[in-house]
Amino acid sequence: MAGNTFGTLFRLTTFGESHGHAIGGIVDGCPAGLALDSEAVQSELDRRRPGQSHLTTPRKERDTVEWLSGVYEGVTTGAPIGFMLRNEDTKSGDYDHLKSAFRPSHADFTYTAKYGHRDHRGGGRSSARETACRVAAGAIARQLLATVGMEVSAYVERVGETAVPFAPSYFDRAAIDASPTRCPDLATAASMAATIEAVRKEGDTVGGAIALVGRGIPAGLGEPVFDKFQAVLAHALWSLPAVKSMEIGSGLHGTTMRGSTHNDAFQTDESGHLHTATNHSGGIQGGITNGEDLVVRVGFKPVSTLMKPQATVNAEGEAITLEGKGRHDPCVLPRAVPIVEAMALLVLADHWLINRAAKL
Repeated sequence: MAGNTFGTLFRLTTFGESHGHAIGGIVDGCPAGLALDSEAVQSELDRRRPGQSHLTTPRKERDTVEWLSGVYEGVTTGAPIGFMLRNEDTKSGDYDHLKSAFRPSHADFTYTAKYGHRDHRGGGRSSARETACRVAAGAIARQLLATVGMEVSAYVERVGETAVPFAPSYFDRAAIDASPTRCPDLATAASMAATIEAVRKEGDTVGGAIALVGRGIPAGLGEPVFDKFQAVLAHALWSLPAVKSMEIGSGLHGTTMRGSTHNDAFQTDESGHLHTATNHSGGIQGGITNGEDLVVRVGFKPVSTLMKPQATVNAEGEAITLEGKGRHDPCVLPRAVPIVEAMALLVLADHWLINRAAKL
């Protein structure tokens, strides 16, 4: 299966299926000498794991990271960093009724069309369980980037029609994790939680949006033409399950503005450092970071598995009715926050290493 590796110099390859023995990955290109805080990596995984609140799937996975290579006495060696997360709470029998059925809006039909054979247990390789590997790798990237002052933070901006009343801003993790919805505005978070609970009781699901802000990012990251920073970031974020949209800076709203209003004028501060008066560009101009905050919004569709009957067909083309079984999230957004952060961190780490070779 192609497409299991992401990155140029800081590269991640993932392996494993939702109901296999384990999932894991290999991070290649991480410089030697990085003191790796395993507890910090585990804390990132704990934010993504299932069963962490009443708003998520009750599947219980500890997602304890096991280091296989590339780390000795807590320090990276420069060798590929291998890691593994064992699958412990699989209930494959919950998926027996899906062996020959095509669930609406899932990968069942497309995987069958492409490969002719699929692992129906929990979606196999198409399952969002694979994203735990991305979070582990992103946690390594975060620690690398912290050595040069770069950091990112994401939060749930909107669930259904309920949204925060402010533009994307940087929040620390404590403020974001104060609510199980991972929305830093507690009044809005309470409304979001009520929406999620309501759709759960109806056997339905709901989508929304996540805002991500990066700061401390130097000007100059990104490659002209095909590997523009936003193009690689789009590759990273659009590779996540359930993502349906991505905006940078002013996003779609910017298309309604005039150039005289949208342009970000340059100015210098009292220290003589160059900045822009506004940030409609979202920290990227000409495909290269300009030193301003990176501002991204990612839209997620409602989870496709519903706990109510849906019409579909089986592999023989016969009309059937399916009803969701097993353990599923009514809303993916709270658990998607660390995944969005991880993919942005992987892009930043990769382009930071690439940029070190761009000039003397």
